[in-house]
This record gives sequence, structure tokens and C-alpha cells, in this order.
Amino acid sequence: MSEPTSPPASEEAKKRLREKVDKLLAREPARSESSITLNGHTLSYRALAEFVPVAAAGVDDKRGEPEAAIFTTSYLLDSVDAATRPVCFVFNGGPGSSSIWLHLGALGPKRVVIREDGTMPPPPYTVTDNLESWFEHFDLVFVDPPHTGYSITASEDARRKMLSVDGDVEALAECIRTWLGRHQRWRSPVFVAGESYGTTRGAALADKLQDIGVALSGLVLVSCAMDLQSIVFAPRNDLPYALFLPAFACVAQYHGKLKGALAESPAAARAAAEHFVSDEYLAALHAGSRLSRDARRRIVKRISELTGLAPALVDDRNLRISDETFFVELLRDRGRIVGRLEARVTGPMAASRSHTWEFDPGVEAIVAPYTMAAHAYMSESLGIDTQARYEILSRDVNKAWNWNRGEEKGNSFACTSPDLSRALRRNPHLRVLVASGHYDLGTPYSASNWSLAQLDVPPEVRARVEHHYYDAGHMMYTREADMMKLKRDLAAWLSA
Repeated sequence: MSEPTSPPASEEAKKRLREKVDKLLAREPARSESSITLNGHTLSYRALAEFVPVAAAGVDDKRGEPEAAIFTTSYLLDSVDAATRPVCFVFNGGPGSSSIWLHLGALGPKRVVIREDGTMPPPPYTVTDNLESWFEHFDLVFVDPPHTGYSITASEDARRKMLSVDGDVEALAECIRTWLGRHQRWRSPVFVAGESYGTTRGAALADKLQDIGVALSGLVLVSCAMDLQSIVFAPRNDLPYALFLPAFACVAQYHGKLKGALAESPAAARAAAEHFVSDEYLAALHAGSRLSRDARRRIVKRISELTGLAPALVDDRNLRISDETFFVELLRDRGRIVGRLEARVTGPMAASRSHTWEFDPGVEAIVAPYTMAAHAYMSESLGIDTQARYEILSRDVNKAWNWNRGEEKGNSFACTSPDLSRALRRNPHLRVLVASGHYDLGTPYSASNWSLAQLDVPPEVRARVEHHYYDAGHMMYTREADMMKLKRDLAAWLSA
């Protein structure tokens, strides 16, 4: 009798991956207990780190085998009213980012100690009690989408499906539904908070959750990115050139590159740029080569005045200043490049003074502090026993992402603002809080203004959307004053 042959390597790999997911889902949650004092009240809580199964709907909407193990970290108040306490599900963006930034930056009971001017502190990196934690208002569930944090999928097919706008939304909606059932929280008001691409998925989730019978009480959008056409510089897409200009002016004023009345204050620079965009610039971009010579000279001069860039550069770029042009040219005379997500921060150019934007100094200043502090906190405080790498920010996920929606082809600009518009019309109790940083050049406040203005809702529904502004960047909570303001704005929004 012959020996049985081994299955093909690919089949063996599939089997190992399935076993890994099943093993993670069978693991007992890591539990710890602690307390924090917020506004004079000591709150005792349980921290719970666990994997939540995500399964696709099968026949008669019955769930099949789990397609993914989604890692969540929950902070649950010890209270007799726990079943009805509001719960907020939180995620970041990327789309390949874990939830660590909002988790240990602004919302959770602990936060990483960093410098509020956005520059990189020296090691060692630690966490401390977060006195501005949102735990005062909600139980918090930080969700790491597939292939971020410790989350993984059970097959290559599931991976491809979830590395997409719609697949990601379906997976996270199922994760939320499963978590609510597992923890018997169906009586709790449900909130969702997302940052950056997390607002792209958050806007779509508001509508998707409604489809499965989960009505959101509130949605928080930090550094909004619902309409990628408004923030992605691409040929024949003039929208970002106009929408970024007010933010460029604000940053140029901060770095001392403006003159006269424009230099008096950030607000003066922003207002002047906003008026110029609406009164002249949009028409000039639309005119293209039909623009007269005199009009072109006038537009070049004004863009130069508002951005601090040389008129010759503006003219050479055909009146269109992209984000990367601004990053490498604004402070070229000082040998510095400007940060994208935190434009208050700058970094040194190469000695060759190249025109390549090699790194984002604002991001580099926080990645290592968050990564090292997060790993220590999870193992030492939360008791997470795993040798696996916690994927803070996966560039592989970003590269593989499918931006199409539905039957779309060709990776068109993803847009989820119609989803939010529909959710607002469907759910009369849904309210939205939007937060934007003036020094964010990834998702500028001025682009978010435009995106929110395009919501397809009547005035009485639009009144349920609030937009607040902060004097820092994409992660405005890295600045102490803005983290406090964000917490106050949240409290006022909840009590309204």
C-alpha cells in the first residue's frame, strides 16, 4: 500500500492560515482591571483584548465559517447600568492603519506621552493616564481592520475582498454586530468614530449598519476624507488645487512666508485665500488656456502672495500648486521640507536640495513613540500574549487597496458622502460631529468644508452635522489645547 501523498504547498498554506485564524478565535480574551479619574469621578473599568469572528452571509443569511479574526480592545465601565451605557466603536485610516492613534492618542484611558508642537521626543516612550479620555461618555471599542494590528483573514479570497472599500465596510459592520451580540449590548446607544480613511469607512458604515438593523446615535469624523476627488492630485482634477489653497495660506503664514495683511494672523490668511478661490481662482482653472495674459499675471501674483511661493514657480506649474510641490518648495530657502499630516513640523532637506519629498517629518515624529509605547502597553498592561507583530501601519495594505465601489472599474475616486447623506435621511436621530485641523495638508479643513457642503440632504437634516476646527494638524489631539477643545466639543455635541 502506497503512502498518501502530501497536499500541494498552496493547499497546505491555506490549511495553516485557516488553523491560525481558528486558533486566534478560540483564544481566551486578555483581561485587566484599572481605574481613571475624570472630572473628579473615579471610573473603574475592565480592559478586554479579543478577536471577533467575521463571517460572510450564507444561505438564508446564515453565517458560514469565519473569514477573518478582527482584533479589538474594549474598555468597559464597571457599572450596574452597563447594558444601556453608550458604546463607541473606533478605528483609524490608512486604509492600512491600526486603531492605535485614536486609542493611545486621544480617546482611550491611556495616551502616549509626546510633544504637543509635533516634534519627536527622545526615548524612552511611555503611556500615562489620559485626562481627556472619551471613556467618560462611552464604553470604547478600538477596532483594527483586517491586516492591521493583529487582525488577519482566513484565505486569499477573503483578503482580496476585505482590501477594498466595500469589503472593508462589510467586515467592520459584521464585527460591530457580532461584538454587540457577544457582549449583550443591544440596548446601548451606538456611536462610531473614525479618523482619515476611517471617515471614508465611517460614512459608509452609517448606512451599512442601518441595513442590518443597527441605528447609529452619532458619527464622529476626524480629519474628513469622504470624497477622494477633493484631496487626490491627479490629471484633469482641478478640485484639490482650489480646495488646498486656503490651508496652504494658513501654513505659509505659520512659517512666516507671507507679507502685509496676510501675515497678521492665520485667520486673515485663510479668509483671503477662501475669497480668492471662490471669486477668481476656480474660474481661472476652468478657463485654462482661454485665460487672458493679464488675468493670468494677476492670478499668478495672488497665488504667490497667498502661498509664499515664487511667482515664477506658480507660473511654471500652470497656476496649479500640488501638495508635494508645496512641501518641498515653501521652505527651500531654509533647507527644510514641510510635513503633510502636521504642517507645523518641518524636517531637513538632503544636502543636494533635491525636489523629492522623501518623508513626512510630522509622521516620522510620532511613529516610533506610538509603536514602541503601544507594544509595551499591550504586553505589560493589557497582558496580550502574542509573538505576532502588531501592524501599526501597513503599506502593503495601502498598495493593494481596491478603491472601486460596486460595479465600478478602474480605481475611480472613492466617494462615501452619498452613503452618509442616505444614512442621515434614513435615520432621524443620527448626528454627525466633524473635526478638522488647520495645519492638516492630508485632509485640509477647506476640502472638508466642500465635502460637507455637497451632502445631499435638506436643510433640516444638514442641521444635524457640526464642523469644528483646531489649530494643529491631522491628529489635532497631539496638541494639548486642541485635545481639550475636542473633548469639550464632544461633550457639548452629546448634550445638545
